[in-house]
Parts: sequence; structure tokens; C-alpha cells
Amino acid sequence: MNYEMVIGLEVHVQLKTQSKIFCSCSTTFGKPANENTCPVCLGMPGVLPVLNKEALQLAMKACLSTNCRITPMNRFARKNYFYPDLPKGYQISQFELPLGVGGYINIQTNGVKKKIGLTRIHMEEDAGKLIHGENLDSPDKSYVDFNRTGVPLVEIVSEPELRSGEEAREYLTQLKSILDYAEISDCNMEEGSLRCDANVSVRPEGQKEFGTRTETKNLNSFRFVQRAIEYEVDRQIKVLEQGDSIIQETRLYDSSKGVTFAMRSKEEAHDYRYFPEPDLVPIEISDKWIEETMDQLPELPEQKRERFIQSYKIPEYDAGVLTTSREIADYYEKSASLHPNPKLISNWIMGELLRELKNDGQKINASPIKPERLVSLLKLIEDGTLSAKMAKIVFEEMYRSSKSAIEIVTKKGLAQITDSSAIENLVDEVLQLNTGQVEQYRNGKEKVFGFLVGQIMKKSKGQADPTLVNKLLKDRIN
Repeated sequence: MNYEMVIGLEVHVQLKTQSKIFCSCSTTFGKPANENTCPVCLGMPGVLPVLNKEALQLAMKACLSTNCRITPMNRFARKNYFYPDLPKGYQISQFELPLGVGGYINIQTNGVKKKIGLTRIHMEEDAGKLIHGENLDSPDKSYVDFNRTGVPLVEIVSEPELRSGEEAREYLTQLKSILDYAEISDCNMEEGSLRCDANVSVRPEGQKEFGTRTETKNLNSFRFVQRAIEYEVDRQIKVLEQGDSIIQETRLYDSSKGVTFAMRSKEEAHDYRYFPEPDLVPIEISDKWIEETMDQLPELPEQKRERFIQSYKIPEYDAGVLTTSREIADYYEKSASLHPNPKLISNWIMGELLRELKNDGQKINASPIKPERLVSLLKLIEDGTLSAKMAKIVFEEMYRSSKSAIEIVTKKGLAQITDSSAIENLVDEVLQLNTGQVEQYRNGKEKVFGFLVGQIMKKSKGQADPTLVNKLLKDRIN
């Protein structure tokens, strides 16, 4: 039997504010445990929450950037459950009246474009963090750090319209890019600013009803999201093929083993007993405020991609890579403004530059090669000073030493040899040393020509102009 996978994602995004959602405590990451706390976020008796307007503004931007409709009247609710890192015994969230509904995100996989619907975007506060003894000096104890308690979040819930792990990864890539462009969040997955829960089920192809789903929680990389989904789909299919039933449960992903495992069954999950938060008034959002927020949005990734294709005449693939982040797009535009060869610039950024940055784990803003220096290298290729092969060697030296291209070329004598008489001498030398191969070429063995070219390039240490080498070699042999 063939099966279809059904995937919906719940993404928790930390909003880029300096203070928490209901108090003035700092949201700075990495502070000593329990330093960023106060009576409000610790849930002390008699305290009252006050909504952070900047958090609401950023949440509205998240809604408008993902094509959601902002509900003019929404309110907070208490989500009741008991866990050691939840000091109040409840979480302030939104339930029946969320901030945004009915949005969508466009994705593209294997050349196929698809619109993924968003069920809702709602605001909530984060919980704290449990630190277990194996990380400390007491292996039999657990500790609670409340620094994250009250950090402002939006939860972005997709419709169950994703049909593969690859689609899920692409959806997250596009969502992260939107949040980055609009400066809604820093989306730092290592620090927990962006976390994903994946709801996965399978059903026989053609069946309309959904199968029983599992939820894999707290996935903190796009690669892990894809792998966890693919593993979970295979696991569920095997269970069904054996004649057993899928258990509705919460699972976790072990990235070292590449498997998911049960955390708790949904039958044991708490009844959250939502009810309206009595200490916060409903939020009324006017059309004027929505329009003002819309005007604050920058050019978003999808709009920028289309503009790059039209303005720079580069392929759709190139435009997609170059607009992955605002910083990469800005770097490309700066380079293109300095040199009118947008495709050549695109090739070098996507190839050499992004590869080096990935190897070093750096973002493009930390690149030692700024747009001006990249363009100066490309000009040396175009005017014939450097071959493409030698330019890559110079680029690597530029990246490691932060020196300019012309400094490296001058110091190491790497300029391309374009003097015909010098190349003719090299050709004659190679022909004299390889008379047998020359005879083979004359007898119709054309592959030998490439060998002879290689010998000339070797003698020139890769600096001879390849086009001139080919022409002069042919002339000599003929």
C-alpha cells in the first residue's frame, strides 16, 4: 500500500525585544541563572502583568509579513498546567481570539510551487528552563533557571498541508527568512529563539480522513526537522504494515541516533482549562494601526527575489539563494552596484564566498572580503590578468589574509601570461618532449590534445592564458 504523509508545524519564535512581555526584565541571553527575573515573571502573589507594546507591534508584523488577517479584538488566556519551570502554574497565551489568522507562505521544492496555509499566529510568554544534574556538580538533582520565563513569543501554526520532510524544511527556511527581513526575531536556533514542533501522520493514498498523529517537540535545526519527520513517517508506516495502531503521543528526536522516541502519551496530557486572563484587558487594534504597521515592513524575500530576477537578469535559483538572508542580499546589491556583471558576481558569492563562510560557521557580515574587494578580483579576471583557476587561489588567500587581490597577485607573481611569444616557447618545449603524443593526435586520437594542453599549463604553473594556449598549440601541430 502507498501512503501519504501529512505534516503540520508549530513554530515558536522569540520576539526581538529588550524586555519581557509582561515586565521590564531583560531578555538578554546567557546571563547567570535567575538573574533576569522579578516578582512579575516569577509569579509572586499580588503582582500584575503589563503588556509590552513593542512585543505586540512585532507580533503584528509577523502576521502581516505572512499574509495573516489581524483580528481587531483579541485577548490573552490562561493555559493551566503544572511543571517545575512554570512558576505561576499557568502560562499566559492566546486561545479562542488569537492575534492573526488565515495567512500563508509560498514554498518551492523540485521546481514545484505551493502555498502553505497558516491556521493562526498567537502571542504567549515562554516558560523557564530545567537544568539536570548531569550538567552540574550534583548528578541526582535538577535545577530551574527562570531567565526565559516571560520572554515574548509568537506561535505560528501551519495547516496540515506539508507532504514531505523536504517541504517542511523549505517552509521553515522561507519563514525564517521573512522573520529575519522584518527584524521580528534574531531566529537564533542555538539560543532557542526559534523552535519547532512537528505534527506527523500517514494515511493510505486517496483517503480523506487524517491518520492518528504524533507530535515531535523542540526540534532546533532545519536538518533535524526534516530527518525527524522522515524517520517518524517510516516508523508509522511500519507500525501500520504490521497491523498495529499508531498511538497519539508526544515524542522527542535523538539527533545522535537519528530516531524519535516516546516522551508521553496524549491520553496523559493535561487538560489546559483555558479561560480569559483576568489581569489583562482585551486588545483592540484599529485599521489605522494595522496600516501604519504595514507601512513599516521592508521589502520581503519574495518581493526581493522577483526584483532580482527582473533587475539583474539572474536565474530564479540564484535569486533564491541570494535573498535567503537580508545580509546576503545587501552584499550582492552592493557588489552589483560596483560592477555591471550581476551573473558573475552571483556565481562567486554563491560558490566561493558562501562555501568559505559555511566552513567557518560565519555570516556574510563577518566576511573578510567586502564587496569592493570581491569586485576588484572579478575585474582582474575580466581584463585577463587572472585566469578563473588562478582567481580561486587568489580568493582563498584574500579570505585568509584579508589582503587585496592586487597585493597577492603582485607579491606571488600570479598574473596570467598573455604574451604570445612566451606561450609559443612553452608549446615548442612540450611538443619536443612529447613527439609520440603529437603523432597520436595527428593520427586521429583527439583526446591527446587535452593532455598536451595540460602539460603546457603545468609548465606555466597555471598562469598561461588557456584560450591562447589552445590556439597556439593547434597552429603549431598543424
